[in-house]
Amino acid sequence: EYNMEKENLSVVLHSQGDLRLEQRPIPEPGPNEVLLQMHSVGICGSDVHYWQNGRIGDFVVKKPMVLGHEAAGRVVKVGSAVKNLKEGDRVAVEPGVPREMDEFFKSGNYNLSPTIFFCATPPDDGNLCRFYKHSANFCYKLPDNVTYEEGALIEPLSVGIHACRRAGVTLGSSVLICGAGPIGLVCLLVAKAMGASQVVISDLSADRLVMAKELGADFPLTVKRGDGPEELAKRVEGMLGAQPHITIECTGVESSVQTAIYATRPGGVVVLVGLGAAMTTIPLLNAALREVDIRGVFRYCNTEMLTSRPFPKMGGL
Repeated sequence: EYNMEKENLSVVLHSQGDLRLEQRPIPEPGPNEVLLQMHSVGICGSDVHYWQNGRIGDFVVKKPMVLGHEAAGRVVKVGSAVKNLKEGDRVAVEPGVPREMDEFFKSGNYNLSPTIFFCATPPDDGNLCRFYKHSANFCYKLPDNVTYEEGALIEPLSVGIHACRRAGVTLGSSVLICGAGPIGLVCLLVAKAMGASQVVISDLSADRLVMAKELGADFPLTVKRGDGPEELAKRVEGMLGAQPHITIECTGVESSVQTAIYATRPGGVVVLVGLGAAMTTIPLLNAALREVDIRGVFRYCNTEMLTSRPFPKMGGL
């Protein structure tokens, strides 16, 4: 018979298109690790992409890999040297754990460490399984008023926090967000929490923009395939009465990246969150001559202090 407490059912991607449910041994936590019984694990676009395509850029699935990295669970076993957690603690998991104290780790940009462990990025196993061990330093205790489901959403929320930090969102910022999928929406929540006064958010889907409006967007902008980037930029300016200080691009679509640059005010910032083609044609001279900074983001770092202050509208996601 099946015993949930004793077996470690795991979702394992073997190769492109080959996804299997398998029993794996329950891992034994090392001195600085905890064993978690997983409760809630989100499915990310990257999980689906690895399953469908077998790779994302240079990250290629070459051997079986457990999927999942947006996760929360309960501590069931504690390593001998762990001081910050005890059995029964409910935690959110930060899936990226640096393996060495390199220059990136020391400067606080550990997300950029080339040797970092990251759940469900080949070849590292993720946590879409019953039992999973993880570095105790990268497990954060959930307050009683935060559910496991909300705990799992802290990972995508962290992408929004990091994007808004990279963008320099502050009191009174006006912001354009391109794309109203889950990442666009967390960027919206965080931008508002960080003091953005006006946020325009664009998407092809009217339904997604209804949700964005509920979560606090000031101006939803429905775009159609084939709309010209410069014309869209003018519409954004018309809505706000001025060009936005900041644009956060969450689609990766070439025309949308172009819109982001044209729309942003001189001296402003464009942050690229969405991943598109490796080579993308953009109006670079336009950005250069207007001193529009173009910044990338790779996941996130140092977002844990916000995990204990859940966003009031988070439940809407």
